[in-house]
Amino acid sequence: MMMAPGVTSATSSVQDITWNILGQTYVPKQLSENSLSWHATFPPDTFVPPHIHPTQDEFIYMLEGTLDFWLDGTDAQAKPGDLARLPMGIPHGIFNKSGQTVKCLFWVSPTRKLFDLFKAIHNVPDPAEVVRLAALHEVEFLPPPGA
Repeated sequence: MMMAPGVTSATSSVQDITWNILGQTYVPKQLSENSLSWHATFPPDTFVPPHIHPTQDEFIYMLEGTLDFWLDGTDAQAKPGDLARLPMGIPHGIFNKSGQTVKCLFWVSPTRKLFDLFKAIHNVPDPAEVVRLAALHEVEFLPPPGA
């Protein structure tokens, strides 16, 4: 799939999609074979558990609020205007510990199976099922600490 030139307005998304992923709202803004981008809203106390993308680089550009990261054993924090770089194969987790809503723009390159994963886990409330489906779509969640 080729990327069409143009502007995706603030009020629109790819295929008019809005996903609920682990309590966060993801709105896909661009989709091609080479990359996928989405606007994400993280309510307070939501997170993406530590995981690995073995086939994609991931980026997060901060728009509002603060996110805490666990990056391959190191803690980091990103604020508005910061860019988080999450290289393929590097374990990472994303946490909103700020007590406020966070808004950011994510993108991955290449897209691989991530768009299909988000379709599969939209509104899935069972974390074990999310982990199972993620493994089928090239995302490997890590066991909780001490497990």
